[in-house]
Amino acid sequence: MAVEAKPAGKKMDALQKPLTPSPELAAIVGKDMLPRGQVVSKVWEYIKKHELQNPADKREILADEKLKKVFGRDKCTMFEMNKYLAQHLK
Repeated sequence: MAVEAKPAGKKMDALQKPLTPSPELAAIVGKDMLPRGQVVSKVWEYIKKHELQNPADKREILADEKLKKVFGRDKCTMFEMNKYLAQHLK
């Protein structure tokens, strides 16, 4: 997926800078470089597609095997998720 270039003189913010996902994260979002915002969107698509939100508390994500490799744990809150994703982006 191509990332559009910013017009000259405009500084790219952290959400728009293309980053390379780790092999563990690439299993979920693909191996192409993506801006952080798109990575988060694709992870949410994956979570919803596989029904990994706790039905009793939608803020909690119940990790499957792929997400356990990214999060390093069985579950996390949606607020903690970005901390774990950041460790898998360069």
